[in-house]
Amino acid sequence: MKKAFVLIVLFVLPIVAYLFFASGVHNFGKLPVLTETVFDVSTVDSTTTFKNKITILGFLGNDVDFKKGNALNLNQKIYKDFHKFSDFQFVMIMPEGTEESVKILQKELSGLAEIDKWKFVFASPEQIQLIFNSLDTDLSLDESYSTPYVFIVDKDAALRGRNQDEEHKTIYGFDATSVAELTNKMIDDVRIILAEYRMALKKNNANREI
Repeated sequence: MKKAFVLIVLFVLPIVAYLFFASGVHNFGKLPVLTETVFDVSTVDSTTTFKNKITILGFLGNDVDFKKGNALNLNQKIYKDFHKFSDFQFVMIMPEGTEESVKILQKELSGLAEIDKWKFVFASPEQIQLIFNSLDTDLSLDESYSTPYVFIVDKDAALRGRNQDEEHKTIYGFDATSVAELTNKMIDDVRIILAEYRMALKKNNANREI
C-alpha cells in the first residue's frame, strides 16, 4: 500500500497538475491588445521585424553591464522555456556604441541555451525613443535609454498585456529586475499568447481539411 502511494505521488500527481495548468492556459482566452500598432523595428534593422513573430521587446540602454542582470533573469526565466518555438524571439533595442558590450553579454547568455532568438538592434536615440513611444504606455525611458520593463508584442506588431491586475492597474510590461514578476506573471502571459496562436493554427488546419 505504501509503495502504491509513493508511485501515485511520483507519477500520477505531476501529470494531473500538468493537465490542470495546461487546461487553465486555454481557458484564459486571448491576451488583451493594449496598443494596436507598435513601430516596427524593421525600419531600423531590415533583418529584424515584429511581423509574424511573438516578440519580447526590451531596452537595455547604454550601460549594458548595469542591465546585465535583467537580461540574465529573462534568459533564465522566460527564454530557456520558449526559445524552441520557431515564431518566438527576443528583441533588445540598443543605443549605437554598445556593440562590444553586447558581444560580452551574448557570451554570458549563451551558457544557458542557444541564443539565436536573441536579437540586438542598434539604433540612434531618436529611433529608440520613437519605438518606445509607439508602445503608448504609462512608462518612460531613463537618460540612458533603458527601462527595466519588457513588453510582449504579437505577430501583428500589437502590444499585449493585462487590462487590470489584482491591483486594478493596466500591465503594459514586466519588470525584469523582479524574478517573482517574471515567474508569477510574465511566464503565464507568454504561455497564453503562444496557446492562442497554436489554437488558431489548429483551427485553420482543421478548416482546410473539411
